[in-house]
Amino acid sequence: MASIDNLLTIMATLRDPNHGCDWDKAQTFASIVPHTLEEAHEVADAIERKNWSDLKDELGDLLFQIVFYSQLGREQHRFDFDDVVSAVCDKLTRRHPHVFGPKDADGKPLSSPDWEDIKAQERAEKMPSTQSCSLLDGVTQGLPALTRAHKLQKRCARAGFDWPTVAPVIEKVREELEEVEHELAQTPVDASRVEDEVGDLLFAVVNVARHLGTDAEQALRAANQKFERRFRGVENQLRDNGKNIQQCQLDELESAWQAVKKDE
Repeated sequence: MASIDNLLTIMATLRDPNHGCDWDKAQTFASIVPHTLEEAHEVADAIERKNWSDLKDELGDLLFQIVFYSQLGREQHRFDFDDVVSAVCDKLTRRHPHVFGPKDADGKPLSSPDWEDIKAQERAEKMPSTQSCSLLDGVTQGLPALTRAHKLQKRCARAGFDWPTVAPVIEKVREELEEVEHELAQTPVDASRVEDEVGDLLFAVVNVARHLGTDAEQALRAANQKFERRFRGVENQLRDNGKNIQQCQLDELESAWQAVKKDE
């Protein structure tokens, strides 16, 4: 706990009205959100690279973001770091009744966990009595779009609003792709309609991933990395042959791309 106390003291000093850092003193809850998102992505990047030294540093940076929010909360008399820790401890014990709940004489839990039901109850308790509840309450707007699509679909599936197999989901992807093509065939092309149909196509693809037990966000991150690796391979191959990629024809680029794929 000494290390945490030291970090909290450093944060309070950075925000000190008289002796603190001008940049830190100028920050608000809203202004540090982009930094929090960036740090979370850097944590994910370090894990994907299996760079454990970087991961240690990035986790520290992410922890600092939490400490920063907690300091702002303390200054505004809303909450402090201890409140944040207490809240997550309460949540973890509440959501794991099979671990922290009562046991029978043989030490077996008397209840089994149902995270979605527990979370639904938590959302209902937070909801004003005058406001109607929805299964979609609590699916955060700020999530990456692919992740949020997955969560929305998963919530609806719990209510039975879902296809029983993957086949009609794949057919839906074909249908949405045809609608994109239909909009592209119009004269003139309505860019807003194309965007709308492309959004439907992406949503349908996420649904395929969900039915197959694949995380769409992670799958796309992996696809990005694969594309980047192969494109860099194309650049290196052309450079080794004394060629400038920007001066090559498409068929030559495609040939190099296929060669890189084959080498993998």
